[in-house]
Amino acid sequence: MLAKRLAGLSSATEQLTRAGGLATTTQTRRVLDGLRLALREEGGPAQIQARAAEIDASGIFAGTDWDQPHQLVPALSRGSLRETNSDIVVLELASDLRLAAVAAGTYTHPAVTAAQAHQHLAQVLAVNSSLLFAAPTEAQRARQDTLAQVTRSVLRHIAGEIGYAGVLDELVEEIWRILRQRPIQVEHVTATITEIAAARADPQIDLGSGGIGADRLISSLYGTTDACREDPGVAVYRQRLASMDDGALAFEASGFARSMHDTGLVSPYHAVLVRFIRDNGRLLLGDALGLSSTGRESLLCYHELVGALIDAAVHPETAQCVYGLALLLERGILFQSPVAPALWRQLSLTLCPQARARLEAAYGTRLDAGTRLLAGTLSVLGQPLGIGQGDNPTCQSARAMSMWAYNDPDYLLQTITWAARDDEIVMHFEGRALSSQDSAAGVATAFPVDLDAVSLLVVPHLDRIYAEMIRRCADRGGDPHRWVNPEFHGWWSGRGFRINVDVPTGRITGLEDFLRHFYGSYHPLHNGNQPLIHPQPAGVAVTDSAARFVGWHAITILRVALDPDAVMRVYFYNPNNDSGQDWGDGVVVSTAGHGERFGEGSLSFEQFASRLYIYHFDVLEQGEPASVTRDEIDTVTGYVHRSWGMDRLGDTATPP
Repeated sequence: MLAKRLAGLSSATEQLTRAGGLATTTQTRRVLDGLRLALREEGGPAQIQARAAEIDASGIFAGTDWDQPHQLVPALSRGSLRETNSDIVVLELASDLRLAAVAAGTYTHPAVTAAQAHQHLAQVLAVNSSLLFAAPTEAQRARQDTLAQVTRSVLRHIAGEIGYAGVLDELVEEIWRILRQRPIQVEHVTATITEIAAARADPQIDLGSGGIGADRLISSLYGTTDACREDPGVAVYRQRLASMDDGALAFEASGFARSMHDTGLVSPYHAVLVRFIRDNGRLLLGDALGLSSTGRESLLCYHELVGALIDAAVHPETAQCVYGLALLLERGILFQSPVAPALWRQLSLTLCPQARARLEAAYGTRLDAGTRLLAGTLSVLGQPLGIGQGDNPTCQSARAMSMWAYNDPDYLLQTITWAARDDEIVMHFEGRALSSQDSAAGVATAFPVDLDAVSLLVVPHLDRIYAEMIRRCADRGGDPHRWVNPEFHGWWSGRGFRINVDVPTGRITGLEDFLRHFYGSYHPLHNGNQPLIHPQPAGVAVTDSAARFVGWHAITILRVALDPDAVMRVYFYNPNNDSGQDWGDGVVVSTAGHGERFGEGSLSFEQFASRLYIYHFDVLEQGEPASVTRDEIDTVTGYVHRSWGMDRLGDTATPP
């Protein structure tokens, strides 16, 4: 059967090759169908790899993202391989097999070396580890039918070609890269660690010597301390705790705390220990949470509240909130007078049927929906920069939640109460009340499901209100964010506003003036060394690794400071779940190693300014724009003209 499939594919590729630029939809369809049928057969992936040259030459990738393999981003394969559109899945798999041929040296591509192809494939396998190590779920089978299994067979073939050891190294490094950003949602990380543990125990998978650092990740979840080293199960571990003396318990507490703060992951056993210490009145809670003097002061002053939060929220299923609780105490926000009463209110909050249904749809009914929400609240308050927008176009709402958790936690607690109890949030725009219930649809076209528990309830309301504010500015000239951002995010958002894009045409305008005032407002050497006091909303023009424009995106400027190498950097919050991105032309966002705090991304000041297109500022504190040098302006302008501004230059604008 495979020989017949390959014969049909060869005939189709020959016709498509002869057609050249005059290829028809029918000829392209025959090649795609031929690839799909061949990949389903045993040995099919190897045969497609062997025919990589002729398949590539046929032009099947022409006009698609896969036409430039050196510009492909491994992380994006995660979405492509899970598509319901079979053509996208087939093109992704065919492209990966083409690179496998390049890596093996059987096909030479002018834009990709064998080493680059090997590196790309290792990263593709790393970000798709669940497809590599695990069988398809019922949901995946329903969505992708037989393609779900085809995808796995192709990835396993590629892993066999380049070796599992390298894949595991990439996978472990990818996990650590994500964990350094301290996201709230770590379910995909813990699932991947579980897959690694299972793969290492499978004698049929030869992992070689790969995966340095994997043991540390596995032990952080399943064998953190001596008492749970062999992963005995929470019931057995609880029995072991009951027989321990204070010294042994102290050893357990410090071991879990070190691991939690080191990785950002919390073991289910850690939750069992915290509950045991709470139930038995042991004075080891500060040790189990790994608290500094600030955190211990918060714990001592609000011991009863913390105990009630542990009773209600901390369970093996919600273990991750232990980290949120620890950081909440470290932040000292309980000393803000409204926060503690607001948390007491949430402890007794009655969820409306709509809120309960949404939480149960996302998390199931094993734990009460109110417990899930409270655990999520602890995580959000402890990790304001760990909030993500998921796979949803709701960066404005995620940014607002992060900003409130960071700067105004009692207001965030109020919005949580409104959304959970009333299924409604009311905000004001220029003196007029806006209800989320009365507002039309927001930016998101579907109800988000891949969010943390708090975002799951709050974001849909914020999204509708944000969209309503935008609609109320529709008849005003200029960018509506000038008026919306301060009203939506909070009084601390600067009323001064600058944009370097002409909204009707999309052309760049007033770039030098825009840059001079940004330097004057934010750069310590041009604003009298005035630190940024409140986080400020801003907008960036996101570009891909080839510096091509992707879209507009909302971020938060957090601070500007010298890094350890004396480079002036802008540290910012990006709600897109992964701040570490290559924006092309040497502009690579850093998340660690340049003075970043957990959850921050950073760029040198001039690189950040080159992707900035709107920002807010205090009109009474505009610094010294005239002190900005011509070299500084020209450096940033060069970055702009070589990237997103390339096709947006005015008639008189010429690159420096």
